Amino acid sequence: MQDIKKKFWLETFDCFSITGKDARKFLNGLTTSNIIDSENKVIKTCWLTPNGVLRALIEIIFLERNFEIIILAGNTNEIINYFNQIIFPVDNVFLSEPFLINRIQEIDESCSWRTYQPIFFKTDDKEFEIYKNKLNLLNPNDLKLLKINQAIPSLGMEINGKNNPLELGLKDLIDFNKGCYLGQETMSKIKNVSSLKQEIRTWKSLESNLNLDVEDKNLYINSAKDISVGKITSFFKSDSQIKGLAMIKRKYLEERNYFFSEIFGKIIINKSVGSIFL
Repeated sequence: MQDIKKKFWLETFDCFSITGKDARKFLNGLTTSNIIDSENKVIKTCWLTPNGVLRALIEIIFLERNFEIIILAGNTNEIINYFNQIIFPVDNVFLSEPFLINRIQEIDESCSWRTYQPIFFKTDDKEFEIYKNKLNLLNPNDLKLLKINQAIPSLGMEINGKNNPLELGLKDLIDFNKGCYLGQETMSKIKNVSSLKQEIRTWKSLESNLNLDVEDKNLYINSAKDISVGKITSFFKSDSQIKGLAMIKRKYLEERNYFFSEIFGKIIINKSVGSIFL
């Protein structure tokens, strides 16, 4: 019988398949993880711009005859269009049309979401409804809080055309030894000189009277707004609390664990259990 104390994250994501004898090599050149040598059945990885900015957070399922690409955060059509554009006529690589896939994994608030292996179901799998009904699933609000507590980036928020995966605490998804891939040169430069300018942090507001009409997303060293130390990227307001994510300049992180927002007042910042930095 299922242990009711365990909690599970269920969500439906966009997915597409890649087939062909060159598929593994093709994916290895486009993503940050070592696809060639991996023996894992599921691998988490990033898709970057040539300048090393995060464009998508991806999971790749290794199947017997193909790879399935799950878009955890990113623009599916952008990814498929780009992949199709760079397939050479001599490449034996074929992309399917996108489809939906149901992803289930156990979660533990004390460790990274990357610790547990996910399980996948197609929408027409008969076992899916039976399986999920046995689980203690997070409700939508708790899932939003999980993603904040784990600092899982979202498209248009943390994935905004500016932030790189090392700043977003995704260092463990980067293989610095595998050779060339899209964005590899920038990742190597940052690692070699330890030049992160900012890092992602979770935050929690301590205020009860909030000014949600204000559009100033900057974080400041104090209420006088003397120095800007970073910027809020996302937030979630529940009945009991307001939490969010922010990119904070690295040089201010050692000074204190609280800052000031014109919208959210005094906020406490913490490092996510899901974040790994240089």
